[in-house]
Amino acid sequence: MLPRIILIRAIYSIVILLSIVAVTGILIILKSKIEIYQQVTDHSVETPEYEPFPVSVDIAKKIIIEDPSVNNLFEETFANAPESKNKWWNQLAAVLFSKDWYQNLASPVSRIIVIWPGERKEQLSKNIGDVLAWSQEDKETFMKLVDEAEPKLAEGKYFPGQYVTHKKATPEDIYKLVYGQFENEILDRYTPEVEAMVPLDQALIIASLLEREAGDFHNMREISGVIWNRIFIDMPLQLDASLQYIKGSNPYEPNWWPIVKPKDKFQDSPFNTYQNSGLPPAPISNVSTESVLAALNPIKTTCLYYFHTENGQYYCSENYQGHVDKLKEIYGRGK
Repeated sequence: MLPRIILIRAIYSIVILLSIVAVTGILIILKSKIEIYQQVTDHSVETPEYEPFPVSVDIAKKIIIEDPSVNNLFEETFANAPESKNKWWNQLAAVLFSKDWYQNLASPVSRIIVIWPGERKEQLSKNIGDVLAWSQEDKETFMKLVDEAEPKLAEGKYFPGQYVTHKKATPEDIYKLVYGQFENEILDRYTPEVEAMVPLDQALIIASLLEREAGDFHNMREISGVIWNRIFIDMPLQLDASLQYIKGSNPYEPNWWPIVKPKDKFQDSPFNTYQNSGLPPAPISNVSTESVLAALNPIKTTCLYYFHTENGQYYCSENYQGHVDKLKEIYGRGK
C-alpha cells in the first residue's frame, strides 16, 4: 500500500509541477507580446529628434580618425532601445512569430512580424508573407515599394525590428511601417553634412557587409576598419558574405546564405568581392542603426586580413603572410 501511495503522490507532484511550468510559460509569452505592443505604442506617441551620425572616416585623405565616444553612443542609445535584439521579449518573438498559436494568443486580429538585421529582402518578405498569408504577388509588390523608395537601392532599406500590424495588412501597410522606421532611424540621422563625408549608398553597402561578417558591434567596427583600409588602397574586399549573396540569389539554391566553397570565388558577378575591387553595387542585406554607425566609425587598425574561429574569436593581420601564419597557428594549416 505504501509504495502505491508514494507513486500517486509522485504523479500528483509531477502534474502540479508541469502545470506550473505551463502557466509560467504562457505568462512569459504573453509578457513578450505585451512588451512589444508597448514599445510600438511608445513609438507612436513619441517624435524623437536624433543627433546626426558621427563620422570618423576621411575618404579624401584616406584615413580613419577614431572617435572614442562612439562606443558610449552605442551603449546609451541603440543597445538599450526597446526594439533591440538583446531584449529577451524580442528574441522570443523572433523564435515564435511564425507560429499561428503565438500570433493568436491575446489578440486574434493583430500580428507581430519580425525582421532581423542581416536578412536579405526575399528572406524577410517570405517570413512576413507567411504570417500575413500573402501571395507571391503581394511579396513582390512589397519589395518593389521598398526598393523604389529613396535611396533607390535593391537592398538595405528593410529596417529590422518587431512590428505590430493587422492580420489583413497589405504590402502597402507593411511598406509604410518598415520604410517609415528606416526614415526615422537612418535617413533622419543622415544629414547633408554626413552625406558629404560618406555617401549614404556607400555606408549602407558597408553596413550590409558588416551585418553578415561581424559578431557584435565592437567586431563590426573592427571589420569596418579592415574594409576601409582595403578601399583606401583599391584592394579587393574578398568577403565571403558577398559570395553567399550571389549563391543565395540562385532560385535553385535552398539556403538564403549557403556555405562558401573555394570555387565560388570565380563566380561571374558584380557582387563578387574577390574578382572586383571596391564595393558591391548595392547592399547585400538589410542594415541596423548599429551597422551604419560602425560603417561610419571604424576602429583604426593596420590590419588588411581577418578571420573568425568556430567559436567566434576574431583575429586580424597586417599582411597576407601574417594571416597565413595565424591560420596555421590556430588550425595547423593556412589557406
